[in-house]
Amino acid sequence: MQQLQSRVIIIDYGSQVTQLIARRVREAGIYSEIMPCTTPIETIAAEKPGALILSGGPDSVGDEGAFSLDMGLLDLNVPILGICYGMQLLAHHLGGALATSTEREYGRAELEICADSLLWDGLDQNTVSVVWMSHGNHVTKVPEGFKIIARTKALDIAAMADEARGIYAVQFHPEVHHTTDGIRMLQNFLFKVARLKPDWTMRSFVERSIEECREKVGQSNVVLALSGGVDSSVVAALLHRAIGKQLHCIFVNHGLLRLNEGREVVDMMHAHLPGLNLKYVDASELFLSRLKGVEDPEQKRKIIGRTFIEVFEEEANSIENVKFLGQGTVYPDVIESISPKGVVIKSHHNVGGLPERMKLKLIEPLRELFKDEVRKVAAELGLPESLIWRHPFPGPGLAVRILGDITKERVATLQKADSIVREELKASGWYGKVWQGFAVLLPLRTVGVMGDSRTYENVVALRIVDSVDAMTADWSRLPNELLARMSSRIINEVHGVNRVVYDISSKPPSTIEWE
Repeated sequence: MQQLQSRVIIIDYGSQVTQLIARRVREAGIYSEIMPCTTPIETIAAEKPGALILSGGPDSVGDEGAFSLDMGLLDLNVPILGICYGMQLLAHHLGGALATSTEREYGRAELEICADSLLWDGLDQNTVSVVWMSHGNHVTKVPEGFKIIARTKALDIAAMADEARGIYAVQFHPEVHHTTDGIRMLQNFLFKVARLKPDWTMRSFVERSIEECREKVGQSNVVLALSGGVDSSVVAALLHRAIGKQLHCIFVNHGLLRLNEGREVVDMMHAHLPGLNLKYVDASELFLSRLKGVEDPEQKRKIIGRTFIEVFEEEANSIENVKFLGQGTVYPDVIESISPKGVVIKSHHNVGGLPERMKLKLIEPLRELFKDEVRKVAAELGLPESLIWRHPFPGPGLAVRILGDITKERVATLQKADSIVREELKASGWYGKVWQGFAVLLPLRTVGVMGDSRTYENVVALRIVDSVDAMTADWSRLPNELLARMSSRIINEVHGVNRVVYDISSKPPSTIEWE
């Protein structure tokens, strides 16, 4: 991809909110990229960053095994902002002093600005700013050339700066929502200190991405596993605009989609991407036959994964000159697959095993975007609102929402119940307010009464959650009237269901999906 004029590299020391720093920088119109603190300095220098941000982290500076500061970062001669652990690293390695707090300071604190600084530009220095703390150690002496620019009741040194060298550091987290002026502080660093220009927009991304895809693919063909979700659909739209008929989309219906979803996806893609090469493959009988009698969720996933590869590979092999596999990998997938301590948090392969088996190269146009940015690209490409705000849907589909044995009858039952949940969320205006809402078919039956007769039928659970990025989630506080309508409709309209329950657990400790 062409080099952007403005680029910020965030050095990750293991903070749980490093992604949030990257998001805040991008929201300001500056491209940001996260790199583990173990990244060689040559790799960082090759990116030609306009500024560096050192993240927080769980370690104590100086302890055995704790991450240290690569002094080569200072030799890049670009502005640096250290946050929390990043501040402590700067103080420790540049000649300052640290101390261990008797108690870990976590939560709200009132920041008192005690010296002028570009970091505080535009802030009312007579007004107390609320900041969010999370630390065990703290700086007790600033390095030579630095001045103290802010303090709190608990800390004499809450922020420091060597403005001649463009090095700033804060003990609090400006990236979190709880720090009231945090966004302004970050923007001051980006625009006042680093003098960067906001040239990161989704329109510029689309233009650069199309150009890069066209150059990378050349005269070869690309196959893409289209699911109908926003990620794979945006990849399809980008590649279709870049290479046209060289893109071959394959939509495999594994029989575990939502009600009428197969037809809806095909119709939508043809309507919004005229001329798209799209092959619809109905393999539902094959998938359901292989899942018969399987109740273990991991076994379900493995069977679905292997069968998908088999079906997709057979279809793709009928296409000549295929050299690339398109995938909807997004930036959180990339970040979660690496760790500064060398531990893989989560391995992400949308269609795992295919590139190796088919000797294909990957093309992943979205791998540097967050989910909200993908949605903005979808809008830029003219894709419909119904797709842009479509709730996430797992690759194994309803297989992980049907607990226990999977049969055609049980799939049909859940499809109808799930359809009612989505209909009611949309009719009430709640569909766009929640992160995800769906039904789960439980592997048990309960006694009920219908028409003066005893029934012994299925239980459906409703799972509706609020989230920002699916890393954490809480159950949605829907109006009682809405829940009552969902329950009444499911029991009256879905044959074989006589009880509906609402899942009121959060993530963690629960997960969003039940399997």
